[in-house]
Parts: sequence; C-alpha cells; structure tokens
Amino acid sequence: MTSGVPAGEDDEVVVVLDPEVLADGLADARWLLHDALLRGARRIVVDLARVDSLASPALATFLWAHRICRARGGGVVLRGADGRTSDMLRRTGLWRVLQVQGGRGRRGGVRGRGAPVS
Repeated sequence: MTSGVPAGEDDEVVVVLDPEVLADGLADARWLLHDALLRGARRIVVDLARVDSLASPALATFLWAHRICRARGGGVVLRGADGRTSDMLRRTGLWRVLQVQGGRGRRGGVRGRGAPVS
C-alpha cells in the first residue's frame, strides 16, 4: 500500500482526543485518524488522557485505523485510557490487538500488548 509520503516522514503520529473533539460524536476523531493515515503514519498513538470514557464505536474506529497501520508494519497505541475503557478492552479481547500504554489510576487494567495488570 503506497501512501505517497516518503518513508520515515510522519511514521508516528500522536492524536489527542478530548471532550471537544468528541462533542459531536466520532466524526472529528475519525478525520484526525484519517489525516494521520493520509500522511503515511505507520503508528498512531491515540492520547485518551483527557477523555472520561469511550463508547464501543470509538474502538471500532481505532480498529479501522489499526488495520491500515498494521498493513504498513505498525499499529495503533492507546495511551492514558481510563478504567472503564480498559475494562471494555479486556472484556472484548481487544487488549490483545491494540497496544495500551499507561492509564489513569485504575486497578486490574491492561498495560502493554498482551500484558494484563493484576
């Protein structure tokens, strides 16, 4: 898959989600991810530190971006997920697909790819 962006340029893009971006649903978040993919990102870090919780359609959006990044040899990383989002990732098994970094004061969450926290 060719993106038209020279290798090494924008290999990793950080997308910060906050209540303003999610105020009208996921459309703005999808555009941010889409823009990162159009720029040739192989790895997208989604910063969730400012988001209280996510609904399951957001996870579907992350999976969409992950499939494209994976084809380029990368993936999607979720950074700073709250306890509710971490629980949803664990219940759905998506903690095995999406890499999860850090968290915000949760117990029994997930950290890193395939590494549950006890």
